[in-house]
Amino acid sequence: MPKLSWPVLPAWLRWSAAPAEATPLQRRNFINVQIDGIVVGLASAAAPFLPVFLVRLGATNFQVGLLTTMPAVTGLLLAVAVGRFLQRQRNVVPWYGRVRVFSIMAYTLTGLVTLLVPSEHAVLVVLAIWAAATLPQTMVAISFTVVMNGVAGQNGRYELMSRRWSVLGITTAVTVLLIGQVLARVSFPANYQLVFILLSAGGLISLYFSSNLVLPDQAPPLPSARQPMLAELRSAINLVRLQPAFVAFTARRFVFLSGIALAAPIFPLYLVREAHANEAAIGLISTAQTFTLVIGYWLWAGVSRSRGSRLVLLSATLGLSLYPALVSTTLQVEAIVLLAALSGIFQAGLDLVFFDELMKTVPPGQTALFVSIAQSLQYMSAIAAPLIGTLLADYIGLGGALLASAALRALAFLMFVRGGSVPRAVVAE
Repeated sequence: MPKLSWPVLPAWLRWSAAPAEATPLQRRNFINVQIDGIVVGLASAAAPFLPVFLVRLGATNFQVGLLTTMPAVTGLLLAVAVGRFLQRQRNVVPWYGRVRVFSIMAYTLTGLVTLLVPSEHAVLVVLAIWAAATLPQTMVAISFTVVMNGVAGQNGRYELMSRRWSVLGITTAVTVLLIGQVLARVSFPANYQLVFILLSAGGLISLYFSSNLVLPDQAPPLPSARQPMLAELRSAINLVRLQPAFVAFTARRFVFLSGIALAAPIFPLYLVREAHANEAAIGLISTAQTFTLVIGYWLWAGVSRSRGSRLVLLSATLGLSLYPALVSTTLQVEAIVLLAALSGIFQAGLDLVFFDELMKTVPPGQTALFVSIAQSLQYMSAIAAPLIGTLLADYIGLGGALLASAALRALAFLMFVRGGSVPRAVVAE
């Protein structure tokens, strides 16, 4: 096999945050992951405004909830099958790059809706577009974890992910602030057409850098007789039963993520209908939260090295448990900006510790399968919790629904307190 040779990199790109013992190829992977994070950050800036767009089109609470629930339905039905498919691939990297493009291009189609579709059908068409995008979103969710774990190795997860999410966060924060101003100053719906179509171009650039990641081929599992889907599901369940650390952690994680999912459609509704925030204010809230994410990644990576991951886990879950409860007490946009900024610090810790702790409980050689199972549980919460949240909002108000989200998160925090440290996966002999 010919030896790979890389061009000499400029000094500012050589600082890749890769471990000191990393090879040149590993450092190159770290750099590509970070540059890809910048590009994905551009496309991600459109996400906070998608539910707002639906509200402006006249969507009901239930329809806004569907935007969060639909990807979860597809994920729940297909995540294990997708995981098994990826487990059989020699290399997941090509799949990771391609499906991300299809996922991001849904923003292009969304931007075209108000140009091509009568206004009375626009909400349903947008929901149909994002229903179709749920399959690539499911593949991205699983392949992302597999690829990032392969790039980072066992000892570089905090370093790699804190750096990637930092550059992604800075890019998203600046872009959200700018497009919030554009949306507030350009008339509707031309403002959303412009923003969604331009930002979705980031998907094509992302494909270039993600495709340049180089990971060693993995040996696919030995061929076996084709089994019915139910038999494959039973086989996967039996494998999970042998990993009590995985079962315990994913159960507690499920409860906490249910609390987050419950509030997902409530926050934009609360901002628009209760706080009467315009797009510029919503952009400022999202920007404040995203900027502090960057600070949080740096902070919690250091805390983990000096004090261990348990302190990060408990601090992050407690801080995010308080966030929706505090938001429900105010209608002042300035106060919500401050609370969002504080929540960004704790969200950064949650991102890092949930990724790292999950990978500790996954047995070697079974990453794609176990990640798909963990994703399936997350999808279960994302199906029911947003719809429950919007139904609660109809009966107890948007502020009451935020309090329900806080209560569910607090329950998960107490489960983590009682559960102790997360043990590592059992390695089959």
